[in-house]
Amino acid sequence: MTGIAPRSASPRARLAVRLAWAVLWLLLAIASLEFLLAAYGKYRHLDSDAYGMFMTRRGWLWMHLAGGLTTVLLGPVQFLTQWRRRHPRLHRLTGRAYLVGMLVAAAGATGLIATSPAPFAIRLAFAATALAWLTTGLTGLIAIRRGAVDRHQRWMTRNYAVTLAPVIFRLSLPVAIAGGLAPSPTLIATLLWCSWIVPLLICESVRRLAQVARSSRRQISPDGMPLPDTR
Repeated sequence: MTGIAPRSASPRARLAVRLAWAVLWLLLAIASLEFLLAAYGKYRHLDSDAYGMFMTRRGWLWMHLAGGLTTVLLGPVQFLTQWRRRHPRLHRLTGRAYLVGMLVAAAGATGLIATSPAPFAIRLAFAATALAWLTTGLTGLIAIRRGAVDRHQRWMTRNYAVTLAPVIFRLSLPVAIAGGLAPSPTLIATLLWCSWIVPLLICESVRRLAQVARSSRRQISPDGMPLPDTR
């Protein structure tokens, strides 16, 4: 998710890729900002009725919200390729802050899930999301500690896809209801699963398509003739 087109592409193709990534990041920024204003704004007053069943568990909720806010805001910065190359130390610092935020948010989520009166299917879906979040993030951390930069980037891309799961869930629930589906525990659980599985599948599909495109370019000589197979 660097947003940089291959150097072998034409100027028009590179511009198209950059514009596509810019539009994608803009849409993600708008959706994330709307989510933050809606989800966090309603808890700004300690006596707000929005707390509801969270009132007795608001400590866990605050942990989850604080950590989640950190990851949503810092995540996009980590994918700015030029910034990352020019400021590697700052990239590492914000990366550590991102991972700390993830751990704090996951701890809060664990407390909320453990004390939740919600149906088992919903609690299981939330737990699976938290587990996917931790697994992708910690795998990315292990990769960079071992010096595997490409592997680290792949896993942190997957991790941020899971980070956006609450945003995607909040967008998909009204769409499902508008489509005539009743907001049942089964629907909520299904959307929770899809909110991180579908983005991960999209990430993997895009990555594989990019690999196929790179492999195809390597098999073509500068004059457009296929190169002999050296495998």
